[in-house]
Amino acid sequence: MSAPGPWVGDLDADGIAHAAVPSIERQWSPGRDVVALVSLVRALRRQRPIILHTHTPKVRILGPIAARLARVPIVVNTFHGVIWVDWPRRRRAPILFFERTAARLVDFELCQSGEDLDLLRGLGVVQRTRSARLGNGVNLQTFDPDRISGPAVRRRLGIPQGAIVVGTVGRLVWEKGYREFFAMAQRLRRDLPDVTVVAIGPNEPGVPDAVPSHVIQTLEHTHTVRFLGMRTDIPDLLAAMDVFVLPSHREGFPRSAVEAATMGRPLVLTDIRGCREVVRDGVNGFLVPPGDPESLWDRVRLLIQDRELRARFGKESRRIALAEFNEARVISATLEIYRRLLREKGLPHEATVG
Repeated sequence: MSAPGPWVGDLDADGIAHAAVPSIERQWSPGRDVVALVSLVRALRRQRPIILHTHTPKVRILGPIAARLARVPIVVNTFHGVIWVDWPRRRRAPILFFERTAARLVDFELCQSGEDLDLLRGLGVVQRTRSARLGNGVNLQTFDPDRISGPAVRRRLGIPQGAIVVGTVGRLVWEKGYREFFAMAQRLRRDLPDVTVVAIGPNEPGVPDAVPSHVIQTLEHTHTVRFLGMRTDIPDLLAAMDVFVLPSHREGFPRSAVEAATMGRPLVLTDIRGCREVVRDGVNGFLVPPGDPESLWDRVRLLIQDRELRARFGKESRRIALAEFNEARVISATLEIYRRLLREKGLPHEATVG
């Protein structure tokens, strides 16, 4: 269940039923959120699920309330990130209250980031016995550097074969660290003109934090950054990169960095929660302070100029990914939680979950 969107057709094509709840929006709005809650209750009463598994910040609060009103037997939640813990106390207090209230209605809490899980337990949002670290993962066969020819992808994109490619993947919003990324790109264009810088991700018109279109146009016009927009061929594009960069200010457990590590790329990420679970500083990449373009430039430059270091970091990234970022483990862990809860509630579990 979600608001209608461009990917509903893909769900239908995969045989996944989709229930549209138009009133669910990303932004908080008390009036519309009451409408969303009522819509969720009605949708749950129509669908009559045995398990409701919530994922987004707003539905994490509205979903458990709606589930209990609709008498859904089991509610599971996954925290993909806990951005509000970094907010000022005045803004954080009401969210913390609602998170604690909603959590009392949840049977089990999964958290992608281990650091986030420790924070939530310390704040009394989740119970130690009813929560676990889930981690993050991707399809190791889809994201396989031996399966894709980087040079072929470069030819398709019109990138010179001898160029060093530095890239990022993320929505075009400032909190993804694009100010620092663009400052790095401008310095690369001036000092190392043979480097190609690419940014992959959708524009976010209407979002307060969106990178303005005139900034994008200027960087493209000066050949400072190539913007590739929203793409579905991420494994191919990562194969064409020499260095992956994510200077984000806030993350849960950055999937783009996990994908880049799985493709065997050396990484430069910010030293924040989530990113620290992908990069071992000095092993498969570097961690730099958020909001520090000088440190970002210094570490990216080091990797550009040291081919052996890039190769060593890339090899370590793939090794770490094979050990820790397999989506099959994430799926298996989630299904086991479902089975455990079904057993506890005395509900059929073998035929229901598989």
